[in-house]
Amino acid sequence: MECIESLLRAARARLPAGEAELLMGHVLGRGPAWLFAHGDEMLASAERDAFEALVSRRAGGEPVAYLTGRRGFWRFDLQVGPDTLIPRPETELLVELALEHLPAGAVLHVADLGTGSGAIALALALERPLAQVAAVDASAGALAVARTNADELRLPNVSFHHGSWWAPLAGQRFDLVASNPPYIAEGDPHLGEGDLRHEPVSALASGVDGLDDLRAIVAGAPVHLHPGGWLLVEHGWDQGEAVRALFARAGFVDVATQTDLEQRDRVTLGRWPG
Repeated sequence: MECIESLLRAARARLPAGEAELLMGHVLGRGPAWLFAHGDEMLASAERDAFEALVSRRAGGEPVAYLTGRRGFWRFDLQVGPDTLIPRPETELLVELALEHLPAGAVLHVADLGTGSGAIALALALERPLAQVAAVDASAGALAVARTNADELRLPNVSFHHGSWWAPLAGQRFDLVASNPPYIAEGDPHLGEGDLRHEPVSALASGVDGLDDLRAIVAGAPVHLHPGGWLLVEHGWDQGEAVRALFARAGFVDVATQTDLEQRDRVTLGRWPG
């Protein structure tokens, strides 16, 4: 048997700062304060083995979110897994901008295309409880995770639709549509690095220039938006100009690109005229 602090000390030498504590907390079901106060407590062999197995997997490159099955986003924790993209903090900008165009207290119809774990859809449903939010994904596995997250958060105003982009929403129109689609170019070397190696490629890459799915989303939006409705999409730092051109060609007005905290193009939005 070994004490918690001894095991953490050995793990810290192999992992980025803070990750050893996250994995230990996951194994024991305890928070950082408890770990600090009980550093001299001995672990049972099963707990030690479970922790060391997670440390080895993380040292081998598996994302912490997949090892713990959870990732924080907006004001909640989400279940995540190999079927879903791991929610990123920068995607919260998309949620913030969407909320600016969704008046509080109004009955609205909203869609999230490519919902994955449900991060965007659930954040909007939480903040706008009168809105009806349609969450769409082509992956049945991802939708199952998103449904579980909606149940955990007790959000009854979200519906789930299996299919590619607009296909399962035939005949429906919305006041706002948001999407964080795949936007990395196929063959980009980053796909073989870091956490991206373990995330579903279908949720990351989109054609030779990374814009194939964005083209499909923008082109299909006009028949799914009410007059005056908004489309918001997340994209790569170097794609702002190209995405604005897609919006303009489709007939959107008030087209603009917002930058993230690092002043990089991150979200483009536009209004369907009416």
